[in-house]
Amino acid sequence: MKQHILLIEDEKNISKFVELELKHENFDVTVSYDGREGFELALNNTYDLLLVDVMLPNLNGLEICRRVRKIKDVPIILITARDAVIDRVSGLEAGADDYVVKPFAIEELLARIRAVLRRAIPLSTSVHNILGIKGLEIDQQAYKVSFHKKEINLTKTEYDLLVCFMQNCDIVLTRDHILEKVWGFETEVETNVVDVYIRHLRKKLPEEIASLIETVRGVGYVMRS
Repeated sequence: MKQHILLIEDEKNISKFVELELKHENFDVTVSYDGREGFELALNNTYDLLLVDVMLPNLNGLEICRRVRKIKDVPIILITARDAVIDRVSGLEAGADDYVVKPFAIEELLARIRAVLRRAIPLSTSVHNILGIKGLEIDQQAYKVSFHKKEINLTKTEYDLLVCFMQNCDIVLTRDHILEKVWGFETEVETNVVDVYIRHLRKKLPEEIASLIETVRGVGYVMRS
């Protein structure tokens, strides 16, 4: 079954080019040129991935990302014309899974789409695997995180990040290692990507669990048991 991508991009020459390339790669594509219309489409339909320009009429891409993320866990890639670190971090803090900077090579965009979609695939249900530490449990078959039986809602990336830590308790992980295991590809701003998501994860975890994820200055992070 074809995967369905919603492309929200107001520059019609870019949107047409990307649409043709995605269809050539066997994706179904819905296109919107307006931020508010695109948000309504994302809200009322099911897509495998949202590809959203930051600068849009009526509703910008960051706001679309924030609003969608409150309701759905669909993967989101932002397209931005700005290459400043603060703009990249703003996108990630809004809930985006990744971003590409204009002008971009279509091969890079396709690679990032595939990487994000791979991460969105649920873990195999053929093996029932429970990870646990100090009252926190991850049921990898049910894709469920709980603390003393109370469920904790995480995004797919936050979930994968927590699994990575719990599978490597007491092992110091570099940012590069975390990127490889969680994101599955290299990015130019690995420090910001990892740091932003760890900050999000810590906020969602109970204090006694969040405090177990320690920063190792100059190296990376470790989750103590």
